Formats: sequence, C-alpha cells, structure tokens
Amino acid sequence: MTAQAEARSGALADRFQKQLLGALTAAIESKGPAGAVNVCATAAPELAEQLSKESGATVRRTALRTRNPAAQADATEQRVMDLWGAAPLDGNGRPRRWSSSGEAGEYRYMRAIPTAPMCLTCHGDAIAPDVLAAIKARYPQDQATGFRPGELRGAFSIRWDEAALARAIAKSPQ
Repeated sequence: MTAQAEARSGALADRFQKQLLGALTAAIESKGPAGAVNVCATAAPELAEQLSKESGATVRRTALRTRNPAAQADATEQRVMDLWGAAPLDGNGRPRRWSSSGEAGEYRYMRAIPTAPMCLTCHGDAIAPDVLAAIKARYPQDQATGFRPGELRGAFSIRWDEAALARAIAKSPQ
C-alpha cells in the first residue's frame, strides 16, 4: 500500500505544480509579475482545495519562510524541511520526497519545491519595485524573499486519513 500511496500522492503534487505553474505563467504573460502576485494568492489555495475535494486527501503548499500565513508549516512539515535544509534536490537532481504512514492514523507525503529561476522574480533578492509593492499590499508580513536558485522554497504536503487513502487506491486503475 505504501508504494500506491506514494504514487497517488506524487501524482497530486505533480498536478498541483503543473496547474499552478501554468496559471502563474499565463498571469505573468498577460499582467506582468506584479499582476501575478494576486493570481498566485488566489489560484494556489483554489487549486489545493480542488485537488483535496477530488482526491479525499488534504493537499497544500507549505514553507519555512511563508508569504501566506495560512501556509505555515506544522511540526512534521517543519522537521522534514529542516532535514532537507539548503539541499532540496536528491543525488539525481530530483526534488526530495518524504513519506510516513501510521502517524496519527495518517499517511503523509511531502515533496520539496526548489527555487527555480522563474521564482526569483517574486522571491529573490532583486525584486522590481512594482512587484515588491504588490507583495507588500497583499502580504504585509511576507517572509518569502531573498531566495537563491536551488534553495528550498517550500514543499507540497499531502495528508491522507486511512479511509480516504484506501478509497483512492481502490479507484486507481491496476
């Protein structure tokens, strides 16, 4: 069951990442980086909610240095991201993954989000004044700037209770 749980969780993280990247890319192209701040603020939680409803899992993004206070890491997420430190990629250059079953009757999965060059527009050191103003207006207590390429930006976090996970696996094509 653990391999199936990891596969289902990884697929959710893939969908979340792909859909969010698509929404951000479209927003940057049509509204510029400052306009994308609001799109990211609304699109990411909506995508997480949609994927959670569809799957039965709790799907979200989290970080050690958050922009959105609702993305604050819980104790387990913080511990895992602390272990990954400044090396969010494994020896093969893929984002690190972590999973655990049995913790409070849950299966948990996390996958690192390394800082990509595109992320630096809003999360790097040299943020354009209009983008910085949009960030400060939307997130007055922002902590998510000053990143460098390849650093751990955050993580996709997926939690399943045993019943939801069993239903999701039973629905999976064999």
